[in-house]
Amino acid sequence: MGSAYTFRPMIAADLPLIGRWLRAPHVREWWGDPDEQYALVAGDLDEPAMDQFIVLAGGDPFGYLQCYRLTAWNTGLGPQPEGTRGIDQFIGVSDMIERGHGSSFIRQFVDDQLQQGLPRMVTDPDPKNLRAVRAYEKAGFERIDMVETPDGPALLMVRDR
Repeated sequence: MGSAYTFRPMIAADLPLIGRWLRAPHVREWWGDPDEQYALVAGDLDEPAMDQFIVLAGGDPFGYLQCYRLTAWNTGLGPQPEGTRGIDQFIGVSDMIERGHGSSFIRQFVDDQLQQGLPRMVTDPDPKNLRAVRAYEKAGFERIDMVETPDGPALLMVRDR
């Protein structure tokens, strides 16, 4: 049986799509200013510590996922096992939210990373973003603690191998 989702490495040609998604009200609510986020996502295309993906279902793009090495700019997550990576994502296509896709593609992606030897995946959603917290829990993440990040308070969640 094949995988339900495909994770295609993001390229510069995907930036207009990302820009549209960042302007969608359901994305903007949690990701903030679309122009600021667009600049960060575009700037990270050449960041060696960041892997960015377009998430596809049935060949159709519907989401964005970034997976990154913890570096000096990931402050607030506390000490983590060597090799730990962080994950952030959003569903850009509004018809795809609240249908179980978020938890499903997160679980598929993280399962693959852990099977390849990653010791731990972390994420830090806004604690008020109940939809994201539920999706991460359904994908196997556990709530660890409230942490202070440059973006404000966040809920540290982890999933171990």
